[in-house]
Amino acid sequence: MLTPDQVAHYHEQGFVVPDYRLDEQTLQSIRRDHGRLLAAHPEFRDNCSALLSYDMAFLNYARDPNILDMVEQLIGPDIALWNMSFFAKPAHNGKQTPYHQDGEYWPIRPLATCTVWIAVDDATVKNGCMRFIPGSHKARRLMAHDQKNDPNYTLQQELQPDEFDENAAVDLVLEAGQISLHDVYLAHGSAVNTSDKPRRGMTLRLMPTTSVFNRVVAQEMFEARGGANLANHSLMLLRGTDRSGKNDFRVRAM
Repeated sequence: MLTPDQVAHYHEQGFVVPDYRLDEQTLQSIRRDHGRLLAAHPEFRDNCSALLSYDMAFLNYARDPNILDMVEQLIGPDIALWNMSFFAKPAHNGKQTPYHQDGEYWPIRPLATCTVWIAVDDATVKNGCMRFIPGSHKARRLMAHDQKNDPNYTLQQELQPDEFDENAAVDLVLEAGQISLHDVYLAHGSAVNTSDKPRRGMTLRLMPTTSVFNRVVAQEMFEARGGANLANHSLMLLRGTDRSGKNDFRVRAM
C-alpha cells in the first residue's frame, strides 16, 4: 500500500514511486512475452501502443493485486483497464519521446487515468529514462500540442515549448522491477537511448469507471491523426462496478 505521504506526493507532484517492485521471475516472464511479440511483429521494435490487441497474455500482469491496491488509493475502488503499452528503447538507437500529456491521445470522458509504468530494465539518464514536470497536472487541462511527423519520435504529439519549463524536469531513475504511477495530465517525455543498455518499460492504463471509454471519440481521433485506432480496444473491468453505466466491456476483435 502507498503511505499517506506517497498519496499526497502523487496528488501534489503528479507521480509517485512506490516501495513495491516486481520479482525477477515476473520480469523474466514479461521479457519472454515481449520477445514473442517482437518475433511476430518486428514493427513494434520501439513501441507497441496496444499490447492486448496482439497478445492477451500481457493481461496477467495487470491483475497484480498489489498494484491494484495502490491504484485504488488514488482513483477509487472501481477500476477498468483500457489499454497496455510497451515502450522498448533499444540500445544504441532508441527513439526520443517528446514532452506530452497522455490525455492528448486518449478518448476518456471525463479525462481520468492513472498510468502504471513498470521498469522492465534499469531506467537511467544514460538510456533515456522518463522525465516528469512535477506539478504540471494541477491545472487539470490539456495544454497546447503540435502535430509532428518525425521518424525519430515514438509519439507525434509534442507540447508547445511555452507550455512548460523543461528546467523543472526530474529524471525518473528506476531499477528493473520498480514501478511509478502518474496522472493523466502530467507533462513528461524521454531522451534518445544511445547507451549500450536497453530501456524497456510496460504501462497499464487504469481509469475510474466514473469515466467512459468513448469509442466515437476514439474513431474521430484516429481519422484526424492516424496512429493506433483505439475504437476497437477491449475494456477490462478489474475491480468494482461500472459506475458510469456506459462502458462497453465486450471483447473486441483486433
